Amino acid sequence: TTAKLSAQHGLVYAQLSDAFGADAARDYATAQTEAIEHVRRTAEDLGVDCDLETAASFVYDERDSETESLKREAEAARDAGLDAAFTTETGLPFPVAGAVRVEGQAQFHPRKFLLAVAEDLLARGGRVFEGSRVVDVATEDGGQRLTVAGGAAVRCREAVIATHYPVVNRARLLSRLKPRRELVVAAPVPADADPGGMYLTTADDTRSVRTAPLPDGRRLLIVTGEAFTPGEPGVSERYRTLAAWTADRFGAKDIAYRWAAQDNGTPDRVPYIGPMPGGDGLYVACGFGGWGMSNGMAAARLITGLVTDAPPAWAGLFDPSRLHIMKEAGPIAANQKTVMAHLVGDRLGHAPVASADELDPGQGAVIRVDGRLRAVYRDDAGDLHTRSAACTHMGCVVGFNDAERTWECPCHGSRFDTDGAVLQGPATAPLRDESV
Repeated sequence: TTAKLSAQHGLVYAQLSDAFGADAARDYATAQTEAIEHVRRTAEDLGVDCDLETAASFVYDERDSETESLKREAEAARDAGLDAAFTTETGLPFPVAGAVRVEGQAQFHPRKFLLAVAEDLLARGGRVFEGSRVVDVATEDGGQRLTVAGGAAVRCREAVIATHYPVVNRARLLSRLKPRRELVVAAPVPADADPGGMYLTTADDTRSVRTAPLPDGRRLLIVTGEAFTPGEPGVSERYRTLAAWTADRFGAKDIAYRWAAQDNGTPDRVPYIGPMPGGDGLYVACGFGGWGMSNGMAAARLITGLVTDAPPAWAGLFDPSRLHIMKEAGPIAANQKTVMAHLVGDRLGHAPVASADELDPGQGAVIRVDGRLRAVYRDDAGDLHTRSAACTHMGCVVGFNDAERTWECPCHGSRFDTDGAVLQGPATAPLRDESV
């Protein structure tokens, strides 16, 4: 994550106002603002130093053609209750045609924050279990039964599915979520090169910028972009493109870190948070659209309110059961087209390479062998690792990520290592071993 605690999520307020009315935009802004304040209060109450900094947030564009949409967003965000204004002045080292500036936002180090929260949970009698992958969720006998890999079961009155992409398919969530992966590069810069705020472009080739403090007084410039669907090829080249943009715009050529972030979007840009249909006491939180820091805390507050019969006034906006048929039809159809292409089309198409003999060390490809598609990877020692190319979630054909050396499902975002082990759901089982 790049850990922006911001209520400014692109041009969301104009879009929400136009689609659902001003009340929906106000509810969204209230949920985000209350979430940010809750993080601030929690950090203060726990006495944790999590690099929490107050900063302005900007959505900007370098194209004159987009200034009217930015002005419209500034007005909608202001009407929703945010301290927002249109401006042409930013701290970026290059000119912009316009920007929406929102005051009073924040950025932080989420791991430092979460470790303190976990310690507080344990002190209050809570328990945390790691390495316990849930493979099934069932509602029975007035409660929930969670089955973990290996067969052990946990029973509870309420359960929350907060697994990024739900491991159970209810409320048609499979067809309503679209996975997206973005790349991140980070480089140290002098303190006086800090642009002073958090930035996001409106363009299709999105760039996100923030900084974080370094122990030596410098700042770590964090740049996000090059979004793609999991399983698409050319990830290493995307990293090079992002690093080149960072060097060109900020003079930051010494890339110290790189990573990738993945999230799922919804057709109406509002997360699904609340009761899971068909499961009394079962809740879900997903579809944060890349804004998991504020939406995640909003989800925690909303679901806590539901469990204690005191939900916030804005809870209805996020209801997973909502279905705006006309507004969701296009995105849902596009998602299903992608699924069908990888379920049927890829199985009938041509493999990218004809034989494993063509693979260099560090390379992977889906290869047709005896009429079956196999995910084949050659490691640095020259040995082959062969698995079924069918994702164990719903059978879509995976693709190889050459930068992270992983197999990724373009349908729902499951990820596997080169030996087929699950790295990220919704898949819960490894790729089948098809070694020859």
